[in-house]
Amino acid sequence: MKHNHSHVFTSESVSEGHPDKVADRISDAILDACLKLDKNAHVACETMCGHNVVVNMGEITCRNFKKIDTEKIARRCAKAIGYDRADEGFDCESFEYLTHLHGQSPDIARGVNRASKAKQGAGDQGMMFGYATNETASYMPAAIVYSHGLLKMFADLRKSGKCPFLRPDSKSQLSVVYENGRPVSIETVVISHQTTEKGATKKNYETIKKLAADYLKKTGLLTPKTRFYINPTGKFVVGGPSGDSGLTGRKIIVDTYGGMAAHGGGAFSGKDPSKVDRSAAYYARYAAKNIVAAGLAERCQIQVAYAIGVDKPVSFCVKTFGTAAPGITNADLEAMLKSGKVFDFRPYALIRDLKLLTPKGWSYEDTAAYGHFGRDLFPWEKLDRVEKLKKYFK
Repeated sequence: MKHNHSHVFTSESVSEGHPDKVADRISDAILDACLKLDKNAHVACETMCGHNVVVNMGEITCRNFKKIDTEKIARRCAKAIGYDRADEGFDCESFEYLTHLHGQSPDIARGVNRASKAKQGAGDQGMMFGYATNETASYMPAAIVYSHGLLKMFADLRKSGKCPFLRPDSKSQLSVVYENGRPVSIETVVISHQTTEKGATKKNYETIKKLAADYLKKTGLLTPKTRFYINPTGKFVVGGPSGDSGLTGRKIIVDTYGGMAAHGGGAFSGKDPSKVDRSAAYYARYAAKNIVAAGLAERCQIQVAYAIGVDKPVSFCVKTFGTAAPGITNADLEAMLKSGKVFDFRPYALIRDLKLLTPKGWSYEDTAAYGHFGRDLFPWEKLDRVEKLKKYFK
């Protein structure tokens, strides 16, 4: 007898105006500036922001780094997000700026810098995960995709002037009902969106609810039973770095799969591609997405692990959660990854394959809000290994 298994899964997103995302954006914008000057730059840039203050710390080795005005970058990022009002406690023109950036540790550099580029070692030890599912067109879990989408929509409306009562800081949260592993409906929607003082009204909250409902109707998952909670405390006016401090790398689940897949623990923003925390996580997503698109599994999670200074991964672990195609096992997929015949997980090779040192049509700053995955803008989202995978498993 077949049993109908039902469960609810919840994911959240935060907007570009969330203080942690302000920090991520500044760190990644500084990374972009470094790579434009020196594609071999080594960057580990941290940002902290709070009530009218921004601080940069970390390690950067970059030719002509003195030409980069990190303060100017920080102010530009804050302005682009929308923090341009002095009376709100965090203003692009007036915040205090401090920097304590210095060179990369020579002990780390010796493991990454090799005479042979192909022998480039991993910038750190650790394990990274990539994931894909065929439950949405973007091969991402439904809850995180639509949480991101809601906040991006509200940001666009705010910037266009169509919702002048909105301010930059916001959070969304979706609870999705699954039956037999497939999303069937949205149970709960939570949106906490910063507004102006005058904009904190029930009428405006109803506008937010209607706009959210109209967006979610397109998913086919909204039902008459879906519950909405809009600014459930009744007021959200003090927000952004003025309301809460922000740090680079503090939203790693928002950045990835909304908790649906495992996470190795390493953050992405502010790190150059020699840091496998970032680049190998991108490549693992690339591989997982192509595996699912090739019909080898409905869901795929890849774990890859590295030792600092070593050029090849120390292990792979693949899980398909019982969704692999007939005749395909997790061990088969692991053997394919180890072979290097379809995907080459050496740091040098994955950086080369995704052109991570020379972004074209995208920037690392683009990754800083609304997720690093599921957006066709980025090269790790391309589906150019599908036919090669089909041929390998033929």
